[in-house]
Amino acid sequence: MAKRTKPAAKRGQTASRLPKVGAGELLTPLDFVRYAVSRFVEAKLVFAHGTTDPLAEAAFLVCEALHLHPDQFETFATTRVTAAEGEKILDLIARRVTTRKPAAYLVNKIYMRGLPFYVDERTIVPRSFIGELLDQHFGRDGDDEAGSLISDPDTVESVLDLCTGSGCLAILASRNFPNAAIDAVDISKDALEVAARNVGDYGLQDRLTLYRGDLFKPLGDKRYDLIISNPPYVDAEGMAGLPRECRAEPKLAFDGGFDGLDIVRRILDEAVAHLTPQGGLLCEIGRCRPQLEAAYPQLPLLWLDTEESEGEVFWIAATDL
Repeated sequence: MAKRTKPAAKRGQTASRLPKVGAGELLTPLDFVRYAVSRFVEAKLVFAHGTTDPLAEAAFLVCEALHLHPDQFETFATTRVTAAEGEKILDLIARRVTTRKPAAYLVNKIYMRGLPFYVDERTIVPRSFIGELLDQHFGRDGDDEAGSLISDPDTVESVLDLCTGSGCLAILASRNFPNAAIDAVDISKDALEVAARNVGDYGLQDRLTLYRGDLFKPLGDKRYDLIISNPPYVDAEGMAGLPRECRAEPKLAFDGGFDGLDIVRRILDEAVAHLTPQGGLLCEIGRCRPQLEAAYPQLPLLWLDTEESEGEVFWIAATDL
């Protein structure tokens, strides 16, 4: 009996580290955000899962507790929070600090390009730059001066998302290319279960097909106008130093081998056999650009930057492969 009660005691000790909040001390969403930021900074949390700093993460959690879209925070920042809502917010803050789990796992949601997606521990928390690049360089809303890599998105008939995880990029691609059939592949059965839920939530069962397998293997000789991928690319040194938040995610989704390029090499070597003549490959590799350019000095890789990244995503046309 003593052994059974021990974990509960530990949880209580951990929770007590957060300062108590008296009735009426925190009244508005903005009050709770300030409190959360203080606790997150005090606990030295790591932010790498869709939010980049304690303020953004605090606002995200407060909005989720109040069933608000993040874009609505400013509208309701100074309104009153009910006692029940306040307790829910404080519970989320405490769980984020004490468990160090990514915030997305605590609320089972993440936003990409303003769209909500379901996520849990079966898959990595999506935070790819590819969604932004699809809008910049492939979508109708892209800036012509930024350079369009596909002149008319309506002409794209087939898209492949390798290492799809929760399926977010495949779903975003379906919006950028309205006439395309989308295939998405992952080796993880668990991740595909999450992806299937998201595909169903967006009603894309007739356009988006999920495959379980190792990269191109389940696809036979199919070819695509566009291949996108955010594969595992963390090197051995990075794996050894993953913060606690990232260690809550599936290791399979991070581990790119000694230099981080085990999966990327295979994608580059095999992609040409699965691209149409006018197609191309868009691939995210994190901070592996020096290793990749050293391994493939002959390839004319085009590096695409976003508001928060530089040299982490490359594009290469099928003709150059």
